[in-house]
Amino acid sequence: MKELLKFKHQLLDFSGKFNYWASQYNGTAQHCEELEKLINEYTAFIIDESNREKWSLLQIEDMNAELLVELQQISTRCVAIMEKYRALQLLGGQSSITDYFKNIESCIEEEFGNFQVKPTSKVLLVGSGAFPMTPLLIAKKTGAEVIGIDIDDEAIELGGKVLRILGDGLNVRVQNSQLDQLECLKDITHVIFSSTVKEKYDLLDQLHDLTRDEITIAMRYGNDLKSLFNYPLKEVNNEKWMLVEQVLRPNQVFDIALYQKQRKGEAVEVV
Repeated sequence: MKELLKFKHQLLDFSGKFNYWASQYNGTAQHCEELEKLINEYTAFIIDESNREKWSLLQIEDMNAELLVELQQISTRCVAIMEKYRALQLLGGQSSITDYFKNIESCIEEEFGNFQVKPTSKVLLVGSGAFPMTPLLIAKKTGAEVIGIDIDDEAIELGGKVLRILGDGLNVRVQNSQLDQLECLKDITHVIFSSTVKEKYDLLDQLHDLTRDEITIAMRYGNDLKSLFNYPLKEVNNEKWMLVEQVLRPNQVFDIALYQKQRKGEAVEVV
């Protein structure tokens, strides 16, 4: 019980610090170092094996539901702010990378499992943020065309400036757009949903009728303890989508679920 109480106090402490540093963002990189340190500490906390059992016990207490939702929302907001800090530092001539970003970048090569991106592919990232590293890395590694979309005006403005510095010669762009407003959806072959996009499963449902039959969806997610830093896996309409593979990454901050369109007569299979 003592360990569980300590665990809950740690969560409360993270929540308070995230809320404070989120409130300090002013459009400059002034508090980048403090938020970077906090996100690195939280990343280590989330992937710490010893915290998983404590998390399971804590979930039994309904009184903690509000705290857990708060942590999920404020931590994802701070990740978006950290991306802005990273972009602002790059634009100011500085370059740094947090453990959280290293964690994300390590997954790029395994993002689509056996459904690899080719030079002829057209990839869409939903929730590209202010520092669009996933589009940059995919375009650089594969030669594919990559589009990132976000509904945050500031993130898109910063992301475009980052691409002008780091994306020279790459077929990659970002734009402020709702998913259903993209004119090129029928040409998209691969879609990545950021783990911090809250409405990602509603958007997945929309995509079924807007996209080609041969499309692969990579849904970044976090269940259990990882749900404190990501939005979790959800059930899908089995008449529309089938879960064909899950890439579980115990030492990484999120996991990946791969979906393809359901075809009549095919059974749903989870690998």
